[in-house]
Amino acid sequence: MNHPLKAHAEVASRYVKVNVLHELQYRANLFVQVFQSASQVAGALVALGLVYSRVDDLNGWTESELLAVIGVYTLLGGVMRTFFQPAMMRMMEDVQQGTFDFALTKPVDAQLLASVRSVDVWQGLDIVVGGVIITIAVLRMDGSVGVVDSLLFVGLLATGAAIIYAVWLIIAAAAFWFIKVDSVDVVYVGTFRATQYPIGIYPAWLRISLSTVLPLGLAVTAPAQAITSRLDGGTLGASVGVALAALVVSRLVWLRGLRRYSGASA
Repeated sequence: MNHPLKAHAEVASRYVKVNVLHELQYRANLFVQVFQSASQVAGALVALGLVYSRVDDLNGWTESELLAVIGVYTLLGGVMRTFFQPAMMRMMEDVQQGTFDFALTKPVDAQLLASVRSVDVWQGLDIVVGGVIITIAVLRMDGSVGVVDSLLFVGLLATGAAIIYAVWLIIAAAAFWFIKVDSVDVVYVGTFRATQYPIGIYPAWLRISLSTVLPLGLAVTAPAQAITSRLDGGTLGASVGVALAALVVSRLVWLRGLRRYSGASA
């Protein structure tokens, strides 16, 4: 018998593969995504240039360091739009239409299945673009990023992705309780857009909100601090702690919502 983790990984990989093959049939979408990505990055770079044409640093962040933040924001945004957002939106739609029962009948964890059933492969272009921006930013900083900083950066990218996923799942699970949840993606994406700058530059109330209530700011700022050698122990601990807490809470919310859905359809 296969180990449960191995079996779940195999199910996830197969669903992702099927979704990728499906999306590859519509290659014209690639050109649309290239235009969208180029427009978004160009807008961010123009804003960056305008800010630093008047100041030397923004609350201690140099232009190259802030460019790294934009790179992390773009990369994690690509992860969100490629994997998390399509899956969560489909899950909410299925719950609203009563077709989520088909996922519940499969011999695999329902949360895992709901999280991998939809992938928007062309949005993955932002992952590449974000990586390129980060590389340029590091080179502009004389490439003085140490091994420890690099390892912390990779690890905090993972915790950032975990936070983004968990928050998405908690919000999407609202579909188990509420009928009208169509606009939650607009609220989520709007909040995430604020994370393209370090949370330290915002007023205290917004900084606290982006670190606790909707900790998306922490998801982006922590890895950006690591790659720019600005990371401190407090931010590192907070990022890991929030990621673990968010995953646990999202799982509990999911299970509670699932019991409600099962009871409603019984």
